[in-house]
Amino acid sequence: MSRMKQKYNDIVPALREACGVENAMQTPKLEKIVISVGAGEEGKDAKLIQNMADTISLIAGQKAIITNAKKSVAGFKAREGAPSGIKVTLRGTNMYTFFDKLISIALPRVKDFRGVPRRGFDGRGNYNFGLQEQLMFPEVVYDNIIKTHGMNITIITSTEDDKQAFTLLEKLGMPFAKGRN
Repeated sequence: MSRMKQKYNDIVPALREACGVENAMQTPKLEKIVISVGAGEEGKDAKLIQNMADTISLIAGQKAIITNAKKSVAGFKAREGAPSGIKVTLRGTNMYTFFDKLISIALPRVKDFRGVPRRGFDGRGNYNFGLQEQLMFPEVVYDNIIKTHGMNITIITSTEDDKQAFTLLEKLGMPFAKGRN
């Protein structure tokens, strides 16, 4: 069992009390984590998009997929079938391992890190935030990177309430910024 899963099991009683949940099955929990990268102009270069996919796979510990555009949009210079991004969905042990690595190793390595913003909740109990570059993860070797890129991380919880989701993430150790940002 991963360290973060064990921590979740330890905080369940306190989490149930903090959220006012009577039924144990309604206790908020992490369902999945989605890591995504938009390709943008880099989508035209097959070698670069493959390098980005390999980097995300290395970070996530699971193979990332390259997504293709469903429709052509002239304003975005996107053609149908052309690569438009990369994503990986983590569940179970991989999810807890990545979450532990994110809050224990990667986020503290961000320069001038003051915490992740509190305003990233979407109204349905899910949390989104972005990272400027991938170099904060220990698996990434700088010499193997063709171009640095950011990523969006979405944490999906089982609750529909933002306050319960915030309580869950805070008790798991997510470093939220102080104040109301």
